[in-house]
Amino acid sequence: MYRLLYRIVLRRVPAEAAHLAAFALIRVFGRVARVPGAAWLLRRWLGPRDPVLRVRALGLEFPGPLGLAAGFDKDARGTRGLAALGFGFVEVGTVTARAQPGNPRPRMFRLTADRALVNRMGFNNEGAAAAAARLGRIRGRRSGGGPVVGVNIGKTRAAPDADAAADYAASARAVAAVADYVVVNVSSPNTPGLRDLQAADRLKPVLAAVRSALDAAVPGRPQGIKGRVPLLVKIAPDLADADVDAIADLALELGLDGIIATNTTVSRDGLASPPAEVAAAGAGGLSGPPLRARSLEVLTRLRERAGDRLVLIAAGGIETPDDAWERLRAGATLVQAYTGFVYGGPLWPRRMHAGLARRMRSSLS
Repeated sequence: MYRLLYRIVLRRVPAEAAHLAAFALIRVFGRVARVPGAAWLLRRWLGPRDPVLRVRALGLEFPGPLGLAAGFDKDARGTRGLAALGFGFVEVGTVTARAQPGNPRPRMFRLTADRALVNRMGFNNEGAAAAAARLGRIRGRRSGGGPVVGVNIGKTRAAPDADAAADYAASARAVAAVADYVVVNVSSPNTPGLRDLQAADRLKPVLAAVRSALDAAVPGRPQGIKGRVPLLVKIAPDLADADVDAIADLALELGLDGIIATNTTVSRDGLASPPAEVAAAGAGGLSGPPLRARSLEVLTRLRERAGDRLVLIAAGGIETPDDAWERLRAGATLVQAYTGFVYGGPLWPRRMHAGLARRMRSSLS
């Protein structure tokens, strides 16, 4: 039914408008999920229930390994609804220290022949403090069975590069008390100069500042969310192999908890979409199946470099249970997706976890 709706209606609606309409429905769904009886029924129907799916990582318990990547719920408005759809965890953001409108519209486009998206959103969000306030209102989650929620933080566009470390640290302080884990995003292609921060010598002071900010804020974490806030960094697929190695080495040196591999790509190689359609979409990050091969290469390289000393979260081109299973076998502990959800519809997380459970049980037999 969703595929029919997509072909007849949704593909004719501008991508960002369709996203906003769908997200409004997810928020309504989240309010329904707050009703005790309804919450139980939804977990039984849509949630990952097979014990084989459970993952313990980052000091947290995940009901399933599939999470929603950052970018979908930028301001932490829909975490309950998204978790009720069956995601094992939700990563909100990217949030910045100061609210900002992002890039001018239109800024999101579909490449339907590739089941891909191009976005140049530019970290549009209401600010880290606003997201933290929303998360704080639902932080009874550990006793109430609420979702695991990570927060992805980025650099405020107006902040000079010389102030990047302080800007990231400000966001970290704002969300530390309510985030199950924090991700430093230095890999979006839509903020000028941001990817330059992936160079190890420039990344080190940013990560060190964020780690210090999180550690200083730990005493303020509510009861039930104890200990050090896990810290990860999200990297681009467009990095050279030597730079991937350097970031892995830096993560180990600084005692980071993990790496997310990968963000979107600026490459347009190998697309099935007509060149005119690709050109019309313009600049921005490409997500979806065209990203699959390189994201897997980066993940494999990180695993070879760091072994099991880092938690690796795979993202990029994950659309089917086989895609997710391939990443888990390549060394990922968890997987994330965004574009697969957009094209797959509201029952996609349920189908993904069901398929993963079958593959996991088959591997044990």
